[in-house]
Amino acid sequence: MSDQGKAVHGGAQAVAAARQHGAEVMFTLSGGHVFPVYDGAVTADPPMRIIDVRHEQTAVFAAEATARLTRSPGLAVLTAGPGVTNGVSAVTTAHFNGSPVVVLAGRASDSRWGSGSLQELDHPPLLAPVTKRAWTEHSPGRVGAAVAEAFRLAATPHRGPVFLDVSLEAFFGTGDPTENPAAEPGPATAPDPESIAQVARLVATAARPVLVLGSDVWMGGAELAARQAAEELKLPVIANGQGRGILPPGHPLQITRARSLAFGEADLVIVAGAPLDFRLGYGRFGGRAATPPADGAQAEAPLAKVVHLADSASQLATHVDLAGAVAGDLAGVFSALADAAAVASPPWTTDWLPRLQAAARLAVEADAPLLHSQAQPIHPLRIYGELAPLLEPDAVLIGDGGDFVSYAGKHLEPGQPGCWLDPGPYGCLGTGLGYAIAARLARPDKQVVLLLGDGAAGFSLMDVDTLVRHGLPVVMVCGNNGIWGLEKHPMQALYGYDVAADLQPGCRYDLVVAALGGAAELVTQPEEVGPALRRAFDSGVPYLVNVLTDPKDAYPRSTMGV
Repeated sequence: MSDQGKAVHGGAQAVAAARQHGAEVMFTLSGGHVFPVYDGAVTADPPMRIIDVRHEQTAVFAAEATARLTRSPGLAVLTAGPGVTNGVSAVTTAHFNGSPVVVLAGRASDSRWGSGSLQELDHPPLLAPVTKRAWTEHSPGRVGAAVAEAFRLAATPHRGPVFLDVSLEAFFGTGDPTENPAAEPGPATAPDPESIAQVARLVATAARPVLVLGSDVWMGGAELAARQAAEELKLPVIANGQGRGILPPGHPLQITRARSLAFGEADLVIVAGAPLDFRLGYGRFGGRAATPPADGAQAEAPLAKVVHLADSASQLATHVDLAGAVAGDLAGVFSALADAAAVASPPWTTDWLPRLQAAARLAVEADAPLLHSQAQPIHPLRIYGELAPLLEPDAVLIGDGGDFVSYAGKHLEPGQPGCWLDPGPYGCLGTGLGYAIAARLARPDKQVVLLLGDGAAGFSLMDVDTLVRHGLPVVMVCGNNGIWGLEKHPMQALYGYDVAADLQPGCRYDLVVAALGGAAELVTQPEEVGPALRRAFDSGVPYLVNVLTDPKDAYPRSTMGV
């Protein structure tokens, strides 16, 4: 550490350690308990950039998105008490997404602990269930080493958030920093050869295999190895989360749009880098016969064998009877599997793969009328029909919402890996502005597009002020149907009525953005969508296109996770 042997305050130590581990930006909302960290950032050579936001959840979401885009830990600095508690939902999102984030927090004075100091709260017990570790540093000379350890833990697979709070005396006090080595992440675990061999045997005997690529494939730097393995083995691929874009749009093995057929009739499903949660039917696949019986009786078929590939043993599913499992460095897993399972002409390429490809093509063709719909109120798919041709292959696409963003996930394919962000399995709305702030900083010369449901907009739209103050242009599109669509339609189906599911019809979110210093416009006619989007991309400022969409339209979903 550059200040080794020199007495410096804890805040300066924290900044030096964070920078040593790749942090370039600090996301925060001002608070007196963390003033020394700001001083450490301002007086560093060169200074560390400080992005101050309007809500602590935005700071943590921005740090999480930084981690997911750069594959290096993001840094959020929160003041004590409500500063920390305001960030808990965002920390939990990072936990479920496996995002390496360091949350550094202030803490009330040790010397007056228990006397009722301002914002006195023992934070670690609150954060322990949703972090890899949560602890307090009390010594001025140990702050740098503690921050270095937090970064090391966050970046070691399975990645995730780490929480560290520092007492007032330790941040403001000075001391001789203890030795603070670079503290590299823990080494990647090599895959077990026998486990690889078992999966290879399953592939060799499969007739209808499917490979699912999830977020940890990208986070683990395994996207190239995954693509090469899929191509060598000729496996049909379904993308999940940040696995999207590993196979580019139009790739012959990319059959995500035939997901229902693939999961219904598969006899082997290999899930890599994703939990077997509600998004993947809790790991239950197959069971549907390819050809129904002539008498029309219920067709039955064996359930698919399931293989789970994860970056660490702790992530392997325990609620499913797995036919095979491999834990370790996912790039090594894919390379070893490709070598072990390669066959010259897999049998599924003559029937199974062509069926899936045909089903995917039919799904795309069936959508064409709605992508160009002239319906009034505007069908949400018209927005995506106009948006898709404007996107460059390396555009960063961010979804924050329910039905509106579900359509985005179905109809927008990122052109490259590492270009898709959504809240993930925790389903916490309000991620959008924090993710957009981070994306603009991490990818300064790329298109950044934030897709907001009107419900989600209510959680974080005030942080357009942050975009404006820090000069961060982002294209924002709000699908505004005036309801909580993900709740209203299912509640009506269940009970014949709905409550607490209506928002203000035609709410002028565009005027909110304009009042905060951005640019915006309201769109009410389908033919206005395309020109408005083009103006947004050309503007070079934070720009919201507020599109009034049909509240009667419901995204066709089969599960709400229950």
